[in-house]
Amino acid sequence: MTSTEERLAAIRGGVPPRRHNARTIAALTGNPGCTRRAVLDGAGVDKPKLAERIGFPARFGQSRFAITRGKAFEAQVKADGGAELLRLVAERLGVPVPAAASWTDLGDGVEDDTAARHRRSAALLTGATPGGTDDTAALFDHPLLGLEVAGRRVHLEPDLVAARLAGRFHVVEIKSFPVVDGQADPAKVSGAAIQAAVYVLALRELLAAAGHDPELVSHDAVLVCPRDFALQPVASLVDVRKQLLVLRRQLDRMARVDALLAAVPGDFTADLTVEPAALLAALSQVQARYAPDCLAACELAYFCRHEARGHTGALGRPVREALGGVAEVDDVLALAAGERAPEPGQEEAAALLRAAARLRADALTGNPA
Repeated sequence: MTSTEERLAAIRGGVPPRRHNARTIAALTGNPGCTRRAVLDGAGVDKPKLAERIGFPARFGQSRFAITRGKAFEAQVKADGGAELLRLVAERLGVPVPAAASWTDLGDGVEDDTAARHRRSAALLTGATPGGTDDTAALFDHPLLGLEVAGRRVHLEPDLVAARLAGRFHVVEIKSFPVVDGQADPAKVSGAAIQAAVYVLALRELLAAAGHDPELVSHDAVLVCPRDFALQPVASLVDVRKQLLVLRRQLDRMARVDALLAAVPGDFTADLTVEPAALLAALSQVQARYAPDCLAACELAYFCRHEARGHTGALGRPVREALGGVAEVDDVLALAAGERAPEPGQEEAAALLRAAARLRADALTGNPA
């Protein structure tokens, strides 16, 4: 075992690393500048348990009702060998609906054998590459794909991959959040898009490793959701090229785990057997980059928010970037009121703050600027 592997094991307390999935990998892209998250995820630390241990448990996740509804919707869409799904995907891609398509469940028969499932998925998917001798429509359910995350191979299980349709592979994401009057929750669509990008990247790497053109995997993922509040499915295309760029950049950063560890104290630990006070002190030694949208994606967000209280970063990335090097809220208020002179590099932010203060005063007094 290398010294890097030993150090990562020491950080998580010597326990096996937590397995990544598409949701956790997608969440990595939400805050690529956060060293704390990158180190903890690189080490495979169980962040939900860590958050509970230090007294700041995560407060997000699906309700039982949402999970039950999601399973019922997915089963409905995949019924009859995916006939309805095939129609939805073909119509959304603007191609004739095939009279028939093969349906292969890559999870059948090897449920508990991850290695066997991955080998079977790789063999059948690479063998079904568009442009081969058999180019009829085919749907693959529960394929097991893989990605390198911080030097470790992790396995991913998409809802579905549609192969040999319109001459390319298309990743299909089946989600239970509704599309109402043609619009869905932008945050949920964004989350689905980055998860789809994870699967697109994994499938492209699989094809490339077998000597095929990775571009045979389309950057247009197909998102299938219920229309309005019924369970009638509707399909949309989601272009994930932007998400792919962000994902590659963050995975490349995590691959350089030695560089990340160089910025971390040698005695840093997230060992869950350590006392909470010691864990809090250890976490405070590693730089975080908190923003309000972390609350929907990172299990440690409530601790980081508590830690960031009084800092401009807690107000969001746009505020932090607009204020340049002014890190403390008290300093922002003092600059706005003209109670102190700006430090070198803070002149532009100070001018912006004073202008905003004048506009606020004029608005309160009813005097136009």
